Amino acid sequence: MRKLTIAGFAMAAALTAGCATTDEGAIDDANATASSAEQTADNALNTANSANSAASSAQETANEALAAAKAAQKSADEANERAKRMLERASQK
Repeated sequence: MRKLTIAGFAMAAALTAGCATTDEGAIDDANATASSAEQTADNALNTANSANSAASSAQETANEALAAAKAAQKSADEANERAKRMLERASQK
């Protein structure tokens, strides 16, 4: 009976050790997955920051182009106004 009890304890210890090993493996897998997910999130954040920087640069370029277009429109309006006055004076002569 005593031998059976000792064998039972030994078997229980072996089974417990096997479960612990399995659980440890699952924990290692979960940690690896979490680490990979964290790296993916870091990469996504870096990509988003790069995209934001590019968008800001594009916005600045668009604002500069708009300012240049407004200046060109103003110059064209002034030139048209001068030409109109010249034509009016020419027609009065």
